[in-house]
Amino acid sequence: MPWILPYAIDALLYGALAVYFWRTRWARREGEPHAARSAALEHHAVLAPLGLHAWLLAQSAFGAPGLTLGLGNAVSTILWLTVLIYWLGNFFYKLEGLQALVMPVAAVAALLPALLPLPQPLPNTEHAVFKFHLLIAMLAYSLFTIGSLHVLLMALLERRLHDGSLSQTLQRLPPLLAMEALLFRIIWAGFALLTLTLASGVVFSEELFGRAARFNHKTVFGVLSWLIFAALLAGRHIYGWRGRVAVRWTLAGFLTLVLAYIGSKFVLEVILGRG
Repeated sequence: MPWILPYAIDALLYGALAVYFWRTRWARREGEPHAARSAALEHHAVLAPLGLHAWLLAQSAFGAPGLTLGLGNAVSTILWLTVLIYWLGNFFYKLEGLQALVMPVAAVAALLPALLPLPQPLPNTEHAVFKFHLLIAMLAYSLFTIGSLHVLLMALLERRLHDGSLSQTLQRLPPLLAMEALLFRIIWAGFALLTLTLASGVVFSEELFGRAARFNHKTVFGVLSWLIFAALLAGRHIYGWRGRVAVRWTLAGFLTLVLAYIGSKFVLEVILGRG
């Protein structure tokens, strides 16, 4: 088992930021003194756990010959990319409140490589098409993770608006319609990457095994998630789907995608104990 202390430190850094962002964005009530804070300082504070997270992934996933991408490293990589996309996106979209959802998930993910067994390095990593397939798959997962957290943020904001308990910080967010438009931009980007993931998987399978694709539950759930997101985007374009319909379809597509890759790794590595 890898040395757990640096993983625990990284998880604590993410956790501390999660508590801070929750208290300053969600828990503060109207009338309480508003502490002056620097948005730039908050933004750059995320770099501390993000940088440590990157170093730990480099050690656990790339430290040995080949690429070791078991369940722990896979989830950790996806959430590292999710935090990175959030951090970069924050230069263009100031969405207060999303930090309190992203950071606790990243805290758990950062600790997973130290807790879960490391399998054998992946085979066939020398193939360029496999590297491309893996990269866009991780990016697609990360974008859909951001999209799912974003849709949860919208649902929480809508409930707070109905309850009349929205803090002054969250009142400065864009209207829900603008946030919804951003959500569908994220989903479109993730859908494009998911399409490339499935297509590159077919090319890789043909190159390595001489057939278009292996029929297994990973393929079935991957295609099913593609169909769900395709239906969501078509429904948005044709029927103007929004609100709770968008929430349900987004989360359904994301959970199906999780079953396609993360679910299969969990069964193989944790339940069956196969590397």
